[in-house]
Amino acid sequence: MSPESREITDEFLAQLKEDLVCRRVGRGMTRLQARQELFTSFAPEQKNAARFAGFLAQWVDIGFQRPAVVKEIVSRFTKSTRSRLPLQDYLYLRLAEGMIAMAAEATEEAFRHLDFVLSLEEQIDDKELLSIANFWKGRCLRMKGEYDPALAFAVKGRELATELGHEPMAAVMRVLESWLCFQKGNTRQALQILQEAEAVLKKTDDFLTIGNIHSSYGRIARRQGRYQHAIEHFTAAIKQYRQRDSRHRNVARTLTNLASSKRLIALQLLRKIDADAARRRKAAKRGRTNEDGAKLQNRSRLEQLRSEALAELEEAAAIYQEYRNHHGLGSVHLNYGYLHLDNGDLEDADAEAKTAYRLGEEKGDHILMARARLLDCMIENARVEEEIGESAEPGSHAHQAQDCAQEAIELARHTQNRRLLADSYIWQGLTFCNRFFDDPDSARHSYDQAIALSKGVHADGTWEDLETLKARVLRAGRVNPLLRAWSQGSLGDKTFQQITEEFAELIIPKVWEREERKVSRVATRLSMSPKKIRRILSRVRRRK
Repeated sequence: MSPESREITDEFLAQLKEDLVCRRVGRGMTRLQARQELFTSFAPEQKNAARFAGFLAQWVDIGFQRPAVVKEIVSRFTKSTRSRLPLQDYLYLRLAEGMIAMAAEATEEAFRHLDFVLSLEEQIDDKELLSIANFWKGRCLRMKGEYDPALAFAVKGRELATELGHEPMAAVMRVLESWLCFQKGNTRQALQILQEAEAVLKKTDDFLTIGNIHSSYGRIARRQGRYQHAIEHFTAAIKQYRQRDSRHRNVARTLTNLASSKRLIALQLLRKIDADAARRRKAAKRGRTNEDGAKLQNRSRLEQLRSEALAELEEAAAIYQEYRNHHGLGSVHLNYGYLHLDNGDLEDADAEAKTAYRLGEEKGDHILMARARLLDCMIENARVEEEIGESAEPGSHAHQAQDCAQEAIELARHTQNRRLLADSYIWQGLTFCNRFFDDPDSARHSYDQAIALSKGVHADGTWEDLETLKARVLRAGRVNPLLRAWSQGSLGDKTFQQITEEFAELIIPKVWEREERKVSRVATRLSMSPKKIRRILSRVRRRK
């Protein structure tokens, strides 16, 4: 091993930096690969050691090897060694530690390192370092669902890169800026930013960021309900990622999104199959035969989509396991859960939701935890509607669904993910509308909240849920004909006593449902005798 190969010269760092800001990714990685002996012989006391750790962290972030190599380098810096570092070198070391924490989803730890770097902005004159620190803090805030401050840091990082004339570096940061604009409901602006970034980066070999651009296009298309376009962009993203690393975690993320899009197409196909079956039954009743040759074709396509989605999730899970990425693994389990739910496999769906929640809980990931509770709510509502499972307490599944919806709302409120919060209100409303609660007034409140939050941006699977909630709220909002007639003084030949008894038969069963079917609570609520309440309920049941 030559002494030169172990040195970290100013020239070597300058070359790494130049390749980085210009996004000459292949050249920079070849340069690092040629110095592999440096990683094994690395000594924290040597010149430029801490700066090298900071640059290596940036290269690993864009696809060179795995975060473990940076963690190994940083671990060699003892407390004594750190105390003798010049300030700027120490900041590069803290930047590397921020990247390690970010890769491990330890966002609070990442904030501590990055905030330290940013706190000394007035004392240092290294805008590249400050640009990266701002950009990475924006990414950490995005992971936590704090979109407003994330956007502010992303913009600050991009502005610093632009001031330095590093157009490709600024374009990378614009991809994050675009996604945050989209999350805040500014789809047109998000697309414009993506297109501008793509125009710059397509001249480079930064396959990871180009893949991120295609992935963003795909997620926007999926949100708009253009699932086939989404699949095309996700496929293009995976192709880009694999030019750099076939096992990169972004491959796993995009495989999960690809599976999600195929599941949504399968749902549309399932609804069509059900609608066609209903149409054929009606035709049969009228004595007409209406065999549809597309039935088998649709069934075959449905099974193909499900099979492909399951295979993509399996591959994504294997990659995420390598990285021990909780959020990614949780998303995989949620998508498995939705596929099981669509197929009526409620026990398997429930197990996947519980696993996703546990993964989110381990990292304090409120977004993942809220999404898991939403899936729990859907599963419990399915059990209510299908009357599955035995329980000593009537309505236990309905109450579990209600609790899950409320918890999803509370978790979503810890973030700025308006769409997640809107989805939680939608399912709270659908829970209020289920056969146990039958509470249209509360459902209407949930519907109003969802509409106010969504700004009309609901397409990928939740638009149908919102429309279902709307239909149930409107249908339930119709006034009972008897009540309408009485309010207009139309009593027929009934006495006041008869009207009072009919009113009791309308109201008491509703109150009984809302009071968890407990006669004692209804008696207290209405100041009536339990015996009379039981008599009225019995009479209503006999008539039904």
